Amino acid sequence: MRLILLGAPGAGKGTVAKLLTQLDGSVQISTGDILRGAVQAGTELGRKAEAFMKAGDLVPDDLILGIMEKRLQEPDCAKGFLLDGFPRTIPQAEALKTMLARLGVQLDVVANIEVPREEILNRLTTRRTCVNPQCQAIYNVRSQPPKVEGICDKCGSAVVQRADETEAAISRRLDIYQEKTAPLVAFYRREGFLLTITAPTSEGVVAAIQKQIAG
Repeated sequence: MRLILLGAPGAGKGTVAKLLTQLDGSVQISTGDILRGAVQAGTELGRKAEAFMKAGDLVPDDLILGIMEKRLQEPDCAKGFLLDGFPRTIPQAEALKTMLARLGVQLDVVANIEVPREEILNRLTTRRTCVNPQCQAIYNVRSQPPKVEGICDKCGSAVVQRADETEAAISRRLDIYQEKTAPLVAFYRREGFLLTITAPTSEGVVAAIQKQIAG
């Protein structure tokens, strides 16, 4: 399958992507992952991107698109790909459309996962993450707390609330999403690829996507 996952922070895109990759071998691709991969590989595009990242600046669209185009041509994408967190803006979506046409790749669906704002705030403000970069296990203080408060079950490191998961920070992220990324819903509706899903579970979202692709 070849699809784009849309949805606000905390909508569950990452969980859905992992479930989908287990179905047919499609690979999950996030902008952050490909940027880090390009930097680690020491490619020319990666070195250019690293300069912006070190300066704390946003990586320009042309660099992100260049790295994305190379990534989509790697062998593991032959079975399919799930774009998670990309595109984020209308210009990126338009450039991606041109790129995919050039590569001869056809999208199957753009899945828009809709979750009420209060539910997202509840999910993220109660989420805790292991500080060990090799682990980064995720817990929820209400529904899935660690066995020992503040200690990771898997590696014994501290479990903390990330700075970007306080209520104020999450509200800000949701506002930015509505301003910058939500217009993509209208863009892909016009393109004829949009599937909006309100299923309450990740499994329900996956089932809706499978049904749409199966036709």
